[in-house]
Amino acid sequence: MDKQDVDRLAGLLQELRQGQREQLSIQREHLELAKTQYDRANAINDRAERIQAKSDSLIDRSSRIFKLVIPILFLLVAAAGWMLFRIL
Repeated sequence: MDKQDVDRLAGLLQELRQGQREQLSIQREHLELAKTQYDRANAINDRAERIQAKSDSLIDRSSRIFKLVIPILFLLVAAAGWMLFRIL
């Protein structure tokens, strides 16, 4: 190997090192992007869980109210029917 080959090999090695540095920089950017997306997905999941818990609570309340209102409505309809039947 003469001086030209050594210089050429050193230049290639420097290009490889520069390419690796660029690739590492790109990988760091992608990692940061992935972390951001992961954090955003976690925030969305947390919000969805809170919304779901709130809707469960609303469904429970409406179920209790429904169980209370239906018998009252039935009694009111029966009373109105009885009154109508007495009048006729």
